[in-house]
Amino acid sequence: MSNVVYMTKEGVQNLEEEIHYLKTVERKEVAQKIADARSHGDLSENAEYDAAKQLQELLEIKINKLESTLGRVQVIRPDELPNDKVYILSKVKVQNKKNNAILEYMLVSDAEADFEKQKISVLSPIGKALMGKAIGEQVEVKVPAGKLLFEILEINR
Repeated sequence: MSNVVYMTKEGVQNLEEEIHYLKTVERKEVAQKIADARSHGDLSENAEYDAAKQLQELLEIKINKLESTLGRVQVIRPDELPNDKVYILSKVKVQNKKNNAILEYMLVSDAEADFEKQKISVLSPIGKALMGKAIGEQVEVKVPAGKLLFEILEINR
């Protein structure tokens, strides 16, 4: 897994904070659960101990995955990218041609995608369709619910 993960400086900070929290807070909580379960006696028939050990394993897997991602990060800055077409970190205003709704998205890496904040992955169907397009172009997007047709109205950083 040597694929570069493009992120903003803010995204890297959030990732570092999450790793720190998992290592300093979550690890202590899981260790305490294991200690509590161990104090109940025979470990061979202790479901609480088994559950705590499994929780510890899942936590370590998550930490390793996040650290692997952090190790492959390349920080990108919006002001270093052109504004003529849609690229990663573009803020794009589009119009849904079927219902005339105006939508705004920011295209980000998979690691930073958050649909509630209108941050969509460049690997999502909409993200893939918008990448490399210019203002005024129309794009057809195949989504699980069918096809959508968007016109690009604005591109900002």
